[in-house]
Amino acid sequence: MAGRDGKGNNGGIDNGRVPILPLPSNVTRLPSADRREKLRILEALLFAAAEPLDETSLAKHLGAKDDVRQLLEELQQLYAGRGVNLVRVAGKWAFRTAEDLSFLLEHYSIEQRKLSKAALETLAIIAYHQPVTRAEIEEIRGVSTSKGSLDVLLEIGWVRLRGRRRAPGRPVTYGTTEAFLDHFGFDSIRDLPGLAELKGAGLLDSNLPPGFSVPEPDDSMALRDDEEPLEDEPSGVHTEDDAPIEEEPEADKQHPVLVASAG
Repeated sequence: MAGRDGKGNNGGIDNGRVPILPLPSNVTRLPSADRREKLRILEALLFAAAEPLDETSLAKHLGAKDDVRQLLEELQQLYAGRGVNLVRVAGKWAFRTAEDLSFLLEHYSIEQRKLSKAALETLAIIAYHQPVTRAEIEEIRGVSTSKGSLDVLLEIGWVRLRGRRRAPGRPVTYGTTEAFLDHFGFDSIRDLPGLAELKGAGLLDSNLPPGFSVPEPDDSMALRDDEEPLEDEPSGVHTEDDAPIEEEPEADKQHPVLVASAG
């Protein structure tokens, strides 16, 4: 058979076949299918792991002759420019957010911790009986109330200092805040449950003493006639709330705190 130039295949320049060209350099560097599969195995193990993995643990999923360190370093290079990087920490390997992008994953959240029984009782008394002093809270509860419980309620913003009672010792009066209404989903303080609702919810004993009633709560910002502003307090005056008292158990001081976490 002759070529287009009329010469035979044996001596012709063109034999009619596409010449085999050398592969591009980037193709020759691609790992084999077997090697790619091993990289995928390591990638899957590290991605699903809850904590960094050591090379011994990873080697159990590969062949006896596989160089785990070399494979990991290769995988590390593949992820070097991505949003997550493969890093070695404490001799183990793990995926981590790229350091230059870590700020994107920072967030702040409110972690609610359960208030103590003493703090809840104190809060309820303040809500219904405001303006009320610590001595009046203790009289209603029938037990001493540490300043720690009040400090917790003040810190989380559900209770505020209103003023001082026009009485010996000029004790501080306490009231609730808008944050209290917002947290418990009340439109106004008058949405607090009344006597019938408290009984129905099992929060009050059905055998109540004669004449027992639930006060009409009032969180008006205006001071009562028996209150005076806090800013009018003379310096160096000793008051009831300044007196040292025995603290309640540490568990009573649990309250919401601000925490930061980063991905």
